[in-house]
Formats: sequence, C-alpha cells, structure tokens
Amino acid sequence: MMKATGIVRRIDDLGRVVIPKEIRRTMRIREGDPLEIYTNSDGEVIFKKYSAIGELSENAAQVADIMRGLAGCPVVVFDRDHVVATSGVTKREFQERRVSPELEELMEQRRQYFSDGNGETLCPVEGMSQPSLAASPILSAGDVTGAVAFLSSDHKQSATELQRSLVTAAAQFLGRQVE
Repeated sequence: MMKATGIVRRIDDLGRVVIPKEIRRTMRIREGDPLEIYTNSDGEVIFKKYSAIGELSENAAQVADIMRGLAGCPVVVFDRDHVVATSGVTKREFQERRVSPELEELMEQRRQYFSDGNGETLCPVEGMSQPSLAASPILSAGDVTGAVAFLSSDHKQSATELQRSLVTAAAQFLGRQVE
C-alpha cells in the first residue's frame, strides 16, 4: 500500500531527485544503499530498498536450518533492516520484524557478539525480548549486508565454542553468496 507524503521534488538537469531526510531516516535509507526502481502502467516510479540477503532468503533459510540442527538453538538471519529467515522459532512472529538498534550498531561497527551469561545482553529483534547467544555481521566486499544470530531462551546462557564458530562461518558463507 502506498502512502502519500505530500512532498514534491523536482528532477535536476542530471536526472537526480533528492529523497527527503525524514523519509531516509524513517525508511533507514543510508548513503550508498542500493535502491531498486520499479514502474507501472499508471506512470508511477517506485524506489524499493534492495536487499542482497533478501534475494538469498531460500539459501538463508537452509543455512539457518542447518545451524539450528548443529547448535540446538533458534537462528535468525537479517538483512540490514529486517528478519529474512528463521529456524526454530515461529516464522510468523519474527518475519519482517526490524533489526534492533543494538544489532544495527553491532553491524555498523562490524563487531561480533557472544553472550558470556553474566553481563550485557543483545536482543537482536526489535520489539522482542529474546536475547542472542551469538551474533555476527554478514560482510560482502567489505560492506555490511546483514547479520546472523543464535537466540537464547534465557539471559544467563553463555555461547558455546561451537555456536561461536557456527555463527562466524554462517556469516562468512552468506557474505560470499552475496558476492
């Protein structure tokens, strides 16, 4: 469903149009983000954020299923903004939910997170209090394209060595799939 914003912009002599700051902030569009352009027979031109990880959602779901089987805990795969694939949790509950600000910051800093069971926790899905055991950004050609996270059922659980290795390997594998 399209929503009118009431904002009108002119195209400059180079064919450029500026997307207003408020819309970029609301839609989490950052400098350098790829946008897909669609048109329809009504003369509409639609810009949609392009998600390379979203394009690989079937592969991401298979990776999540394998990781859950090996590590024995739920897995969530994200693009830069939303949940793309899950395993071990109700898909309907998680699908298309936004990345939490904490996970977004972790991705921006290109850092991994591993729970030690007695300190800071990371809840990777906005609006959900389920903590992460381990999380790793997905990098492709040096750019952050998403993240992979193991979920925990309690705040006191620590990430195992296997979970640390698997989340790192899955992030590297998905990053290579994007390239």
